[in-house]
Amino acid sequence: MTNKDFISELSQQTGYNPDDTQRMVNAIVEAMGDHFQENDAVLVPTFGTFEVKKKMERIMVNPSTGQRMLVPPKLVLNFKPNVNWKERVKNGGTE
Repeated sequence: MTNKDFISELSQQTGYNPDDTQRMVNAIVEAMGDHFQENDAVLVPTFGTFEVKKKMERIMVNPSTGQRMLVPPKLVLNFKPNVNWKERVKNGGTE
């Protein structure tokens, strides 16, 4: 699904015009991004939780050369789906 398809479908469901819908989606994403930068988790009810996690420093081995390298710690965005969504996807989209 492209952004255009998503905005079109969402605008039909909400009754807003596509331009207003695009602005709302952009505002939501911007607000979520602000919270991620502060390492806050964002809970979307009945959908799931987005959270920033710290991956620890680790040693990686290049399989072709066998050379060991140190991978520095980094922050990654993690999504934990709601149990109901997890089951729906697991069952092929049927509840």
